[in-house]
Amino acid sequence: MGDASGAEQRPHLRATLILSCLAQFMVILDVSVVNVALPSIRSALHFPEQDLQWVVNAYTVTFAGFMLLGGRAADLLGRRRVFVAGLLLFGVASLAGGVAESQGMLIAARAVQGLGGAVIAPASLSILTATFAEGGARNRAVGIWGAMGAAGGSAGVLLGGMLTEWLNWRWILFINVPIGLVAAIAAHQYIAEGRNPERAQSFDLPGAITATAGLSLLVLGIVRTSVTGWGSASTLALMAGGLALLVVFVVIEGRFATAPLMPLRIYRSRTLSAANLVVLMLGAAMFAMWFFVSLYLQQVLGLSPIQAGLCFLPMTALLATCSTLSSRMVQRFGAKTLLTTGMLLMTVGLLLFTDVAAGGSYAGDVLVPSLIVAVGMGIAFVPATLAAVSGVTPHEAGLASGLVNTSRLFGGALGLAILATIATSTTNSDLHRHVAIGAALSDGFQVAFVVAAGFALIGAVIAIVGLPRIPPRGQPAPEREPAPTDERELVAERA
Repeated sequence: MGDASGAEQRPHLRATLILSCLAQFMVILDVSVVNVALPSIRSALHFPEQDLQWVVNAYTVTFAGFMLLGGRAADLLGRRRVFVAGLLLFGVASLAGGVAESQGMLIAARAVQGLGGAVIAPASLSILTATFAEGGARNRAVGIWGAMGAAGGSAGVLLGGMLTEWLNWRWILFINVPIGLVAAIAAHQYIAEGRNPERAQSFDLPGAITATAGLSLLVLGIVRTSVTGWGSASTLALMAGGLALLVVFVVIEGRFATAPLMPLRIYRSRTLSAANLVVLMLGAAMFAMWFFVSLYLQQVLGLSPIQAGLCFLPMTALLATCSTLSSRMVQRFGAKTLLTTGMLLMTVGLLLFTDVAAGGSYAGDVLVPSLIVAVGMGIAFVPATLAAVSGVTPHEAGLASGLVNTSRLFGGALGLAILATIATSTTNSDLHRHVAIGAALSDGFQVAFVVAAGFALIGAVIAIVGLPRIPPRGQPAPEREPAPTDERELVAERA
C-alpha cells in the first residue's frame, strides 16, 4: 500500500481508482480536444495562421517539460497534496482560457493547463502504484487507468467537435472547471497523503531546474519545426540548448546531488528502460495517427467537426475495452508477449491506413484500420505502463510514473513533428506538379502512416529484445531494484 511513513489515512481503494482515472482522462483529453476547435478559435480571437499552433503547443511544451518534476514532487511532497494542487491549477487555468479575450491570454492559460497536467498525470499513476499491491490488484487498476488515458486522446476529438458545434469553443475549457474542483475535494477526502517529510527537506533544486528547462526547450524546438523547419537556426539552437541542459542534469544527478531528483540507478532496471523506449515509440505512432486521421476526415472527406468526432467513437470504445481486458491478460500471457503483440497489431493497422485516398470513404478507408490500431494500442499500453513501474520502491513510484508519461508525450511531440514535416513535404511536392489538393493531402498522409508504422515496428522489436521474459502466472516483479547494501547506496536511500 502507500508509504507507511507518509500515509495519514487508509486509502479508499475504489474512490482512489475513480479519481485517478478521471484525472488522467481529463489531462490526456486536453491534448487533442482543441484540434477540431482551432478554426473557431482563430475566427474568435483573430489568430494569424502561423500562431494558431501555439494553442496546442503551449499545452504540450509545459506538459512534457514539467512531467518529470511533477512525478518526483509527488514522491517528495506527498502524492495527495501534489495531485490536489494539480487539479486546482488545471481548473483555474481552464477557466482563464475559457474567458480569454486575447491570443496571449489563451496561450498563457493553455501553458498553465499543461503545467497542471504535468503534475496530475504522474501523480495519478504514482497514487495507484503505491496504493495497490503489485500483482493482480495493481494490474487491474493500471489497466483501467490506461484505458481512460488512452481513450482520452481519441475521445478529445469527439468531445471537442460536440462542444464546438453545439455550444462554442470556450466550453472545451469550461468543462474542466467543475470536474477539477469536485475531483480535488474528493481526492482530499479519500486519497492517502503518502508524504515523507525527511525527503521533502532535501529537494534537488539544481536537478529540477535543469531537467525542466532542458525538456521544455527540447520539446519547444521540436514542435516549432512545423513552422520553422528542422534546419532553422532558432530550432537547432533550442534543441541544442535543451540537450545541453539535460546533459548537465545527468551530471548533477550522477555526481553532485545528495538526494537526486532522478537517481540514475533506476536505469539499472532493464525492464524500466526498455518499457520507456517502447512507450516513446507508442506515443510517436499514436499521437500522429489521431492527428492525420482527423485531418483526412475533415480536409479530404469534408466531414464536419462533430462528424469527424463521431468517426472516432468505435475506436475509442474498442481501445478502452482492450485496455481493460489487457490488465487481466497480462496475468496469463506476460507483459512481453502482450506488448509485442499490441505493437505489431498497431504496425498492421497503420500500414492499412496507407490506402486513404481523395475518393475514399470512412467505411472503406478508415474504419477497419482504426479498429486494428485500437486493439493494438489497448493491448500494448497497459503492459508497457506496468513494466515501466513494476519493481520500483514506493518512494520512487512518482519518478517511474513521471518517466513513462514523459516518454509517451515526448514521443508524441517528436513523432508528430517528424511526420508532419514528411507529410507536408510530400503534399507540397504534389501541388507543385499540379496534383489536386485532395490527392496531394492523401499522398502526404500515406507517407506519414508508413513512417508511423515504422515507429510501431521499432517498438515491437525493442519489446522482443529488451524486455526480459517474465513468467506470466506467479507475477514476480520483473526486475526489482537490488536492496542497497553498500555505504553509498545506504546514504542515497536515507537522503
